[in-house]
Amino acid sequence: MLKSLMVAKAKEELEQELEEKEEQKAKYLEEKAPPIQMSSMSLAELRTLCEELHAKIDVVDEERYDIEAKVLHNTREIKDLNIKVLDLRGKFKRPNLRRVRVSADAILRSLLGSKHKVSLDLRANLKSVKKEDTEKEKTVEVSDWRKNVEAMSGMEGRKKMFDAAKGPNQ
Repeated sequence: MLKSLMVAKAKEELEQELEEKEEQKAKYLEEKAPPIQMSSMSLAELRTLCEELHAKIDVVDEERYDIEAKVLHNTREIKDLNIKVLDLRGKFKRPNLRRVRVSADAILRSLLGSKHKVSLDLRANLKSVKKEDTEKEKTVEVSDWRKNVEAMSGMEGRKKMFDAAKGPNQ
């Protein structure tokens, strides 16, 4: 019910708006182009009047043509710019990346080229740790680590750690 009332009201307003536009058009034409009284004119005067009207029509047609050409040019330019914007958006849309496992040798070959054959064995460069040393350290550091955090924070704590590592050997 409410929807039908709203549609009816909108229809009435649209009709009123169209009538107002027609009235405004008629007023404008009356102001700009008053009616011509041809009854009192001679044949020569009518010809000159017709020539003047044709000249004015030609001028208006030229202006209309120029304006239409500008509008077409601008619409083409707008379409081209919209296409460019869409292309730019599309270029920077990144695809979902897949994980690819590449060995260090393959990375070096791609960086250095096929001329250099470099084999990179990461495990050979790692330091070896004796198992006995780790067991001793674990037994020593069993105490509560939270107590040592405040004591070891800052430069003083690092100095204590450095001195403690140096001290038993000297």
